[in-house]
Amino acid sequence: MLEAMKKRRTLLFLALMAATAVLLSVPYLVPHTGALMLVGFVPLLIMDRLASEEGVKRFWLWHYGTFLLWNSITTFWVCNATVGGGIFAALANALQMSLVFGFYRLMKKRMDGVLPYIFLAAAWIAWEKYYLDLAEITWPWLVLGNGFAGSIRTIQWYEWTGTLGGSLWVWASNLAIFGSMVALSDGRWYRWNVKARAALVTAVTLVILGPVVTSSILWRTYEETDNPVEVLMLQPNIDPYHKFESLTQDEQDDILLELLDKAAEPGILVLAPETFTREVETNNIPASSRTARKLIEACQRNGEMNILFGATTFTTGVPESHTSTTYKGITYEQHNSAIIVDSSARAEIYHKSKLVPGVESSPYPGFSVPLENLLGGNLMGKDIGQEERSVLHYRSGGRDIPIGCAVCYESVYGNFCREYIEKGAQILAVITNDAWWGDTPGYRQHLRYASLRAIETRRDIARCANTGISAIINQRGEVVASTPWWQKATLRGTVNANTAQTFFVKSGDVVGKLSVFVFSLLLLAGFVRKRK
Repeated sequence: MLEAMKKRRTLLFLALMAATAVLLSVPYLVPHTGALMLVGFVPLLIMDRLASEEGVKRFWLWHYGTFLLWNSITTFWVCNATVGGGIFAALANALQMSLVFGFYRLMKKRMDGVLPYIFLAAAWIAWEKYYLDLAEITWPWLVLGNGFAGSIRTIQWYEWTGTLGGSLWVWASNLAIFGSMVALSDGRWYRWNVKARAALVTAVTLVILGPVVTSSILWRTYEETDNPVEVLMLQPNIDPYHKFESLTQDEQDDILLELLDKAAEPGILVLAPETFTREVETNNIPASSRTARKLIEACQRNGEMNILFGATTFTTGVPESHTSTTYKGITYEQHNSAIIVDSSARAEIYHKSKLVPGVESSPYPGFSVPLENLLGGNLMGKDIGQEERSVLHYRSGGRDIPIGCAVCYESVYGNFCREYIEKGAQILAVITNDAWWGDTPGYRQHLRYASLRAIETRRDIARCANTGISAIINQRGEVVASTPWWQKATLRGTVNANTAQTFFVKSGDVVGKLSVFVFSLLLLAGFVRKRK
């Protein structure tokens, strides 16, 4: 009898684990399904309640398995670029989620009523904030608020809260629904009077539908600024795995210039993808790079045209350090950069700052660099980024418009991109190379995350991708024009410059800061109670 009960419980837990993983995964894979996030944690919370009531041992295996399944379903495509990195990302990210959930289970032994659940929501969002802003090894792809990237009509209020406002909505809705289910199952609902029942129904309805109604109003009433800039995205469609094996840089330049010459016009802002060229010396960009000189000449042939492109760059004359390289007596540092040039041979540069751990940077170098040297060296990237954001300038026809250019991975970080606007950016650009993942959900997710940045900052976005999808995104987060995947193409359109600042830009990540405060307060209260 006991064995039969354990078997039924195991089957039930497997079903609840799968339900949570599926409900949380679908919104990242299928557009317009963000509503599933609002109930995604309910099966896990039910499983947690049953485990507590029945005294299930080693329950951490169940919630860790749930988070691992969720991570695997949504980000399996990382293995296309690096199998080891993809497996590590899923295991490590799921472990951190599981630690947050395990911490909540510990606090349930020290707190009563709803406090443990408030602690869970605050702890989760505080962890997301740390992941987004402070961690050196960071993989924020599954921040809960990102789950609504394919449902932008419901999250126009991100201009106030940023993406972590979506994470708060997820937890508030899940906890409200779960709390209502508990009230029904334990009979409290039937002991309440009419006013108490009405209050609960009203509260749950407001939590779930209030943001949707607010967003609908903002969607209908928001008016985009009218300050147009003509843009042209060049999508050369060069396979990055064979970039320097099958094609020389001159041959790649010819592909890009052929696309440019067919569509170029005086005064237009042209974008080329991330790391299009290499070996550009930051100390003297035009003199060190044949590609830069060709693009400057193209600008001169077409009046006041500006070209923004990605490059692997290096800076010489730097002191030796764990991030520098010495070759033939020359010490230099390497960067992943965005450069803008024009007909006057002006060249401005921005260095990518949010670097991919391991691939582009050596996180926690005091530990990782000695370990790398012990294993033979040259195992991790050593790119150097900027400490602060800076803008590039589009200058044509007497206009001077600052551009915030996010290089690839940077466009996933909302609070980070907010800093471009603080520096005066009136337009956002994204240059990227998403071909590393193949034809998987990865590049589509990455595109949708750019829509979140457009809503948070109310900036139009010109997105140029090597193999697609290049796109123009308006200030409401709509993709108004795009290219096909894995095709050589150009995309021409208009983006509107905007000087206004949203509440999110002015005030920063208020939801994240508040969550850190609540988490710290409840953590202190929990340990004080234990001590008593």
